[in-house]
Amino acid sequence: MKGMQTTLCVTWTLEFIQAKSEIQPLPSRAMTDIEIARNAEPVGLGELAQKLGIDEKELLPYGRNKAKLPLHLIDEKRVQEANLVLVTALSPTPAGEGKTTTSVGLTDGLAKIGKRAVAALREPSLGPVFGIKGGAAGGGHAQVIPMEDINLHFTGDFSAVEKANNLLAAMIDNNMQRRDGGVGLDPRTVLWKRVMDMNDRSLRQIITGGGGRNGGVLRETGFNITAASEIMAILCMAKDAADFQERLSKIFVGTRRADRSAVFAGELGAVDAMAILMREALMPNLVQTLEGNPAILHGGPFANIAQGTNSLIATKMAMTHADWVVTEAGFGADLGAEKFLNLKCRTGGIMPKVAVIVATVRALKYHGGVDLKSLATPDAGAVKRGLANLEKHVENMKSFGLPVVVAINAFTGDSDAEMQEIEKACASWGVAVERSEGWARGGDGCAALAEAVVAAAQQAPEALQHTYALAEDLETKLHAIATRIYGAEGVDLTSEARSALRGLEAAGLAHLPICMAKTQKSLSDNEQLIGRPRDFRITVRDFEVAAGAGFIVPLTGSMMRMPGLPATPAAVHMKLDPNGLIHGLS
Repeated sequence: MKGMQTTLCVTWTLEFIQAKSEIQPLPSRAMTDIEIARNAEPVGLGELAQKLGIDEKELLPYGRNKAKLPLHLIDEKRVQEANLVLVTALSPTPAGEGKTTTSVGLTDGLAKIGKRAVAALREPSLGPVFGIKGGAAGGGHAQVIPMEDINLHFTGDFSAVEKANNLLAAMIDNNMQRRDGGVGLDPRTVLWKRVMDMNDRSLRQIITGGGGRNGGVLRETGFNITAASEIMAILCMAKDAADFQERLSKIFVGTRRADRSAVFAGELGAVDAMAILMREALMPNLVQTLEGNPAILHGGPFANIAQGTNSLIATKMAMTHADWVVTEAGFGADLGAEKFLNLKCRTGGIMPKVAVIVATVRALKYHGGVDLKSLATPDAGAVKRGLANLEKHVENMKSFGLPVVVAINAFTGDSDAEMQEIEKACASWGVAVERSEGWARGGDGCAALAEAVVAAAQQAPEALQHTYALAEDLETKLHAIATRIYGAEGVDLTSEARSALRGLEAAGLAHLPICMAKTQKSLSDNEQLIGRPRDFRITVRDFEVAAGAGFIVPLTGSMMRMPGLPATPAAVHMKLDPNGLIHGLS
């Protein structure tokens, strides 16, 4: 990192080796994801460290098969020498299209063809785990392990983010309670909310400060999910520990009652205490794939309400210690990938060599007009109709100058005719396409995809072609993303958004880049418009400020920062047996 001396000289004299005992290729339908993960024989932390060229003594172990990686192990020179691969997707169905599964399979596939590869991924949030997904560590024979730990409390990073966030919330309320008036905050303008890592719609809007004079200032506030906290966004945008603290100090809290001037977290004396809570959470986590290849997990913002990428620190850690790094960005290429390229790459001075777009037969049928309940029925015609959505995402990645490889994440019921429709379309667009069978066959099922990625990376540009210039005004940036990435005809601001924009300009914050809050279900801001919508406009209803993270969040549609549980949460299918074994995580 900048300003930090690298104390370890890493040499590449070690070969990546296969796990000591590979999982036998049992049919995945006969075993659940969690059973497959339990059947694995993980390599030791020492062997993982050896594969990365790191002295085992440098690791901070969290049990037998998880460890923290100290930040001084990052080498900026090596970062620039690595090959970064960005995995994204078409607009997904509610269950997701398998970006993590593809990312893990591709990492193992690269190792199979003799490349030194590492996966750099996000950490799962408990909200989706117990809500709709049931787990987020990959699937089948393309998983990261220890799967149960990763899907649950892991190394406590989310808990640390929650505590740091809520410490600031408590200090804000305490400052307003002071007899001398503190910094003079107007309670009506305080934007900072508390967070918890669970889907709970009942906490979106609450009243705090009840109980009389000693109960605090009575005001309306609420909870966000931890993944939506600005602390999480800062964790994933920070360049190093010093930058992390500097960003914490810039968190916008509200305005003063007297003169409406901005109040930032640094004025409340909370920054050092928040950084103390985040001291170990700032370090990336080392785990492994089922095939014993290193995986570095860190951070977990959602892509529809935040930037949707793992931490910059973790990506650079992986790029320091591998020749090939596979990372992913949340939801479709219109969300996570756009933010990865326009926000994260600019901040960190990195760029991917190739973009892999994950497509599935079921998602294309959905965009071709098939009901969610009928996606298992073969329908090559619907796949063909849905290809317009995939084509737009291919165009989006090409707009940044990146070579594209489409990965067809294969499901058991996919017909050859359906997959051939995707392959024919990709050939007509001039992009490489390979079937990805990591779920069924692990690295062997992604070796052909790995070869295609390596070949495509040879066509990488010298620099990215960003969607907008940083010097442009906020409305121009909005128009560029809406028209170039979403395919809209333009942007409309509500009166409330216009008022918020004037406030941003008055506070000197309107120059920041933007991080759109938009539905993942459509290229538009209307989730009902599937496929590739035409003749629509994007409506921005309000703006939120993430000054510490370094961006403005335009709010579209009905996007909320605290999700609710579905009618039948994944939690109801989970069991803990008398032997302490968990069932139902996937």
